[in-house]
This record gives sequence, C-alpha cells and structure tokens, in this order.
Amino acid sequence: MLTEVFNQIDELFDETVEIRRYLHMHPELSFKEYETAKYIANYYEKLGIPYVANVGGNGVIARLKGNIEGKTIALRADFDALPIQDEKDVPYKSTVEGVMHACGHDGHTATLLTLAKVLLEHKDKLRGTVVFVHQHAEELAPGGAKPIIESGELDDIDAIFGTHLWATEPVGVLQVSKDALMAGADRFEIHIQGQGGHGAAPHETKDSIMVGTQIVTQIQQIVSRRISPLDTAVVTVGTFHAGSAFNVIADTAVITGTVRYLDEKVQQKVIEELEAIINGVCQSFHATYDLKYEKGYPPVINHADAAEVILNMKDTVPGIDAIDEVKPVMGGEDFAYYLHEKPGAYFFTGANKPGNDYPHHHPKFDFDEEAMKIAAKSLIAAYEIYQDK
Repeated sequence: MLTEVFNQIDELFDETVEIRRYLHMHPELSFKEYETAKYIANYYEKLGIPYVANVGGNGVIARLKGNIEGKTIALRADFDALPIQDEKDVPYKSTVEGVMHACGHDGHTATLLTLAKVLLEHKDKLRGTVVFVHQHAEELAPGGAKPIIESGELDDIDAIFGTHLWATEPVGVLQVSKDALMAGADRFEIHIQGQGGHGAAPHETKDSIMVGTQIVTQIQQIVSRRISPLDTAVVTVGTFHAGSAFNVIADTAVITGTVRYLDEKVQQKVIEELEAIINGVCQSFHATYDLKYEKGYPPVINHADAAEVILNMKDTVPGIDAIDEVKPVMGGEDFAYYLHEKPGAYFFTGANKPGNDYPHHHPKFDFDEEAMKIAAKSLIAAYEIYQDK
C-alpha cells in the first residue's frame, strides 16, 4: 500500500502547495483561528471523512477507519500563526497585517489534509484507524494540545506521531531523538518597586533600575554556578522596562524572561534560585518585588520504540537522504502533552529553502515546499510500521 500512497502524494503535490499558500495568505493568531478551523472542517466535509470540530477550542479531529483491523494512531498538525509582519516578496505573502505563518504550521496543515485525501482512496488496504489531529494554538501557552487531550477525543488512541518542517536542515534529512527532543519552556515576570526621585539626589531614592541590573546580572549565574554542568538549562532575560525621563530615577521596573530545561528537578532548582536572588537583591536595596512564574510546556520526551520507527525508515520513504539521532533543541512544543499521555514520537523534517536562510519566527521565514512530500510520506510510514509494534 505504501508505494501507491507515496505515488499519490506526489501526484497531489500541486494541491498541497495550493492549500499551504492559501493558508499562508490567510493566517490567524493562536486561539483566534476560526476561519482556518472552518477551512479544515470543510475539507473533511467534502471528502466525507467523519470529523469533530471545536475540540478543546478551535481544534478539528477527523477519523478514517480502514477495512483491516489494527491500531488507532493519531497524526498531528498545528495551524496557528504568529504576530509578525510578513516581509517576504512572494505571491503568497500574508494578506493580514501583522500576522504571518512564520513557523511552517501552514505546511503542517496542508500536509495532513492531503494525506487524508490520499488515504481515503486506500481505505480498503488501510490497517486500523487514522486520527487526523488538527491542533490550534501551539504558539501561545497554555496551548491547544492540553484542552484537546482533556476533551477525551484521543482517549482511545494507541500512539501519536507528529513532525515539524525544520527550515534549518536540508530537504531529505529527518531528525529525531529516542529521549528528549525539545525543552520545557517557562516564562517569568519580575515587578520591582523602588522609590523614584530626582536624578541629582540618588541617595534619597531606591533606584529600581539599579536593582534590576543587579538581578539581571546575578540570575545569569544560576546556570553557570548553581546548575550541574551535566544538566541543561537556559535563563534568558528578554525585556527590561523602566524609567520615563533622563533626569528621573525610576520608581518601578519590569523584567521578563524565559527558562528552558529538560528535567523537572532542574526546573525546580532554577525557580528556587531565581526567587532567592531577587529576594536578596531587593532586600539589599530596600526595595520590594513581585515574581510571577508561569510554567509552560513541559519537555518533548519521545518514546524510544516510536522514535526507532522514525530512525529506521530511510529505506522505506523515498526522498530521505539521512535520518539523524540528535540532541535536544531548547525550543518548546506542546506536543509534549500528547507524549505524557500516549506512546509516540515527534521529529523534524528538513525544509531549508535554498536562498532563504531565515530562521523560524523571522519576518522573511519560508520553507522548501518539497519537504511537505517527505513529511506526508514519513507520517504514513510511521503509522504503518507502528501497526506491527
């Protein structure tokens, strides 16, 4: 069956590109993907594949039961965009001001929709049930994966697979890990309350900028001095806002940042050290503070047997030149929640576009659309191979 499916994926490539470009031109932000969800639902409606809309919010889940008994395995694609102005000079440039698909989710969606259309033609040879999970709001915590899981629509699945078009790697390369693939991603916000005053009389103030700079400097020592060199963590300050005039000492300051980790014990250690440093610095300056720490997506931890399926499919899927077992990247992904509940694996599909080396989340981001063929073939190959696990 796979050979026939692969051939038909190639034959429908123009439609895959058409879908991807339409979605690219009509992006919607996380939790606001109403028209995109309707587009996906309408596609399944026309195919005659049963689906459920509004799952956990804007999620859409379709099911195709094959004529041969087998496992129920989910394949996931996300479909939200980012608050970024599209600066590419292409015919399919975003038509929505300040919003664009800068991460490949349009390609993920087009890939899965086309795959569903192909598999419908091979229902008589299909083992088990394919669950097509179209997930909203991956880009913005608390994300769409968790409410989809909580809806109960995936309670019966035996495993789940997903792939991310990865523009930093060439087309033909897959990357996967048998353990951690992506990091947990948290957010913190520090409000410092000092005592403002005249710039000429600093001794009469509690300088919130001075407090903030000390905090920023010292929290960088959490990773270098408080975390074992054998563990992995990132503490990054992204914003620092304070002051309103050159000759006024700022009354308040606000600092925001992110923490990335692979182990929950490390996460807890970072939180404790962050609080201790902020408290100590503020006490020394006689200032007060409020720390808001938001735990985001947990790490993406693949199941080894499912990851092995990806690692061993080079001779099965045409177009794959190499499959690399890689160390984790420190980006976050709410696919992690699915893997907390069910066996499965998440992997990267190389999609670098020659002449466009802009990274994910960049205003000029784009990917080589040929990668969508490999993504679709890899997903259905994983589905078929895992049937025998």
